[in-house]
Amino acid sequence: MSKANNMRLAAFQHADSFFPSGAVSFSWGLETMCNQGLVSTKQDLHGFIRAQLINRWSGFERPALVHAHAAARDFDKLEALDWLIEAQTLAAEQRDGSQRMGTALLTIHSKLMTPGAQAYRARVHNGQAAGHLPVAQGLVWSGLGFDAGLAQQMAAHGLCTSLLGAAIRLAVIGHVDAQQVLAELHPLIEEVLSRPVPEPDALHSFVPQTDIASMNHETDDMRLFAN
Repeated sequence: MSKANNMRLAAFQHADSFFPSGAVSFSWGLETMCNQGLVSTKQDLHGFIRAQLINRWSGFERPALVHAHAAARDFDKLEALDWLIEAQTLAAEQRDGSQRMGTALLTIHSKLMTPGAQAYRARVHNGQAAGHLPVAQGLVWSGLGFDAGLAQQMAAHGLCTSLLGAAIRLAVIGHVDAQQVLAELHPLIEEVLSRPVPEPDALHSFVPQTDIASMNHETDDMRLFAN
């Protein structure tokens, strides 16, 4: 088998929802919006995920991932990115979810002996780093030899499938609708990935409705997800 085919199969493995990243525990504000009736149809869900891709992931998680990928061997730069994400994530559940998923990713990759994962996980454990998901993704996927373009595709795909999976469990859509929504989002992902990557000091997001939903979820009596 060629090196390119091996890399493609490895990307399928690590971007798949089957991979134990902990993503199944988080809805990123979707649960509260469903409970409040703000997301109740396939069209609503499409708009919700579109907003996450354009208004948060594109300008926040994506550049953090790309810069972490480039700095995978420079733990000081990774830590700086980590604490920047920490400072700019206002909702406590969003911060906690990103940290828990990032730490879970570092933990499984430590067991898989992915270069850099164990050493950076130790820094998270010691309180030197926050362990946010985009930083962990950039570090471990660089260690596996995935280039930055492929890593971005994997992260965007993972975000979409995580939200769609949450929507299925919340009974907003069924499996067929989820596949249709994912296919419809592919051109948007391609367009987002064609944009310039902001520098670390220009990280930005604007999803106030989702941030408020996440804050409300902290005291919501109806909770299926951790956030």
